[in-house]
Amino acid sequence: MGRKVTVATCSLNQWALDFDGNVLRILKSIEIAKASGAKYRLGPELEICGYGCADHFYESDTLLHCFQVLKQLLESPVTQDIICDVGMPVMHHNVRYNCRVLFLNKKILLIRPKMLLANHGNNREFRWFSAWSQPRHIEEYFLPRMIQDVTGQVTVPFGDAVLSTKDTCIGSEICAELWNARSPHVDMGLDGVEIFTNSSASYHELRKADQRVNLVKSATTKSGGIYLFANQKGCDGDRLYYDGCSMIAINGDIVAQGKQFSLDDVEVITATLDLEDVRSYRGERCHPHMEYEHKPYQRIKVDFSLSDCKDIFLPTHQLVEWVFHSPEEEISLGPACWLWDYLRRSGQAGFLLPLSGGVDSSSSACIVYSMCVQVCQAVRDGNAQVLEDVQRLVCDASYRPEEPREMCGRLFTTCYMASENSSEDTRNRAKELAAQIGSNHLNINIDMAVKGMLGIFSMVMGKWPKFRVNGGSSRENLALQNVQARVRMILAYLFAQLCLWAQGKPGGLLVLGSANVDESLTGYFTKYDCSSADINPIGGVSKMDLKRFLQYCAEHFRLTALKSVLAAPPTAELEPLTEGQVSQTDEADMGMTYSELSVIGRLRKISKCGAYSMFCKLIHSWRETCSPSQVAAKVKHFFKMYSVNRHKMTTVTPSYHAESYGPDDNRFDLRPFLYNTRWSWQFRCIDHEVSMMEGEYVESV
Repeated sequence: MGRKVTVATCSLNQWALDFDGNVLRILKSIEIAKASGAKYRLGPELEICGYGCADHFYESDTLLHCFQVLKQLLESPVTQDIICDVGMPVMHHNVRYNCRVLFLNKKILLIRPKMLLANHGNNREFRWFSAWSQPRHIEEYFLPRMIQDVTGQVTVPFGDAVLSTKDTCIGSEICAELWNARSPHVDMGLDGVEIFTNSSASYHELRKADQRVNLVKSATTKSGGIYLFANQKGCDGDRLYYDGCSMIAINGDIVAQGKQFSLDDVEVITATLDLEDVRSYRGERCHPHMEYEHKPYQRIKVDFSLSDCKDIFLPTHQLVEWVFHSPEEEISLGPACWLWDYLRRSGQAGFLLPLSGGVDSSSSACIVYSMCVQVCQAVRDGNAQVLEDVQRLVCDASYRPEEPREMCGRLFTTCYMASENSSEDTRNRAKELAAQIGSNHLNINIDMAVKGMLGIFSMVMGKWPKFRVNGGSSRENLALQNVQARVRMILAYLFAQLCLWAQGKPGGLLVLGSANVDESLTGYFTKYDCSSADINPIGGVSKMDLKRFLQYCAEHFRLTALKSVLAAPPTAELEPLTEGQVSQTDEADMGMTYSELSVIGRLRKISKCGAYSMFCKLIHSWRETCSPSQVAAKVKHFFKMYSVNRHKMTTVTPSYHAESYGPDDNRFDLRPFLYNTRWSWQFRCIDHEVSMMEGEYVESV
């Protein structure tokens, strides 16, 4: 009858500018799609060069190499007899566009430029590309000679058009176009397009996956149709982790679902669907010519069928119920996959983590352990690429990881850096957790190095600073804390470089940081202390989420040592102990709780609140616990701390992006780092409102 189509979409772990690796993964995905009977294969956004090329998009070399890869794809026998939809940058009339290139049997069918660019959050597409601003309009694109030699074509259609095969009509969206209020799929559906495709490079944020799923379901609930969503996965060279979730939907139902987190470099999902289901659905719901007039899309005719006339016995896919990960599972899986990609692509031999026995460093340790759990599972599942990467990392071609603790012992070194201000409790917590996850654990005492640094200062300046409890000033107290913290950073890098050398093993270790998003927001860390590392898996995660994550790890991985970590108050342990016990706590130092910081952080970034607007919102949400003057004091204190310490964000360790209110200075949260920290005008506005409220209260009494 010829109405059932088999289509494929995929998630690829592409790496920016890794053209050799990228083309192999693309070809492998096409091969898998064809083996599953698919006649259409969709790939992620900018998959040929990788989405994260950033300012390399300006380079003519990037455009050249993309066309060289396209030539290789066109010539490959793997790409024959299947419509291939790949992503790459293309320059047309001296303007760069983010494009889809659709080809079949060595002929380019259409180059479709992106019409609605992503320019929010971590996305900066307007920096490198222009949007195609002519809906339903196509022009001639003159192909480079190397492509002409393969296709025999001089020009091909370039612009906003759809493909019309013998049996159906296919239209393209690119990433952010799905999220836009004027998504192209609406008009395409009303113009008879039955299959929509979306190539994406959508990065992970906690609690975000359901937004994608709901958008895809909504796209075909309104006017019917088949929707293919492809996404990049993995770390392609920066702070972002692209989390897959490729999917296929029909008439508002998901029928095929890819994994959100996995170590597979190539994941292809296919579905066989009945076009008559789309037509029946639309027959009742869609009457486009009665609703509004619109200009029809230009159809590129393709002498090819996605269906087969002998498909009556071909079963179609049934709907699946999407099961979402909890935030704790997301923290366990996403940063762990990101660490694995970073480690295997960096050429280093493992990780080193200063493990203090607190929530933050314990969280980083648990994420490394989760990485080892996933690697062992991938090897058991027969992932040859993961096994090859592990053997290369440990320099042992016969090694096969069987158990996460044993693998941790090969790749992970932890060290407790004690000073005279450290307690036995934190030392024991770090030692117990290290034993349970299997890391190589070192105990290091830093007092000798600290005294040496202070001795140099004293010899030059003739004074020896003292802690506040010993009669010192605030400046002395802070400097003494900072020198301890900075010595730890220096020792961490020393041991990371030479640990394996001392053991007669090759390679070096990546230093892991462990400052959370809330501490970064207020600057509650020492510049160039242990927060200064190579990478930080928890830098985009809030303290409250980390506590819930550790509770999850205690139960899921049976790490009982985490119970004492969670029960202890967060502390930096940089001031002298009182009768052997910790007297310094993080929340007392910061002047607010981590829970309050999480609320303030979301208001600052997500709600775009300045000091005055934040105060106006918090007097309502905190009215049960704080008076207006108390709210004012907290808001002022936060903005004072934030502005004094914002300079620290210019040097903060690259962190896994996980939170929508992160203060990452690289490209997510662009702010000055030299502020007038008095905020005189803003604070006067707050004071005026407080006086008005308190005046009204006095009058009412």
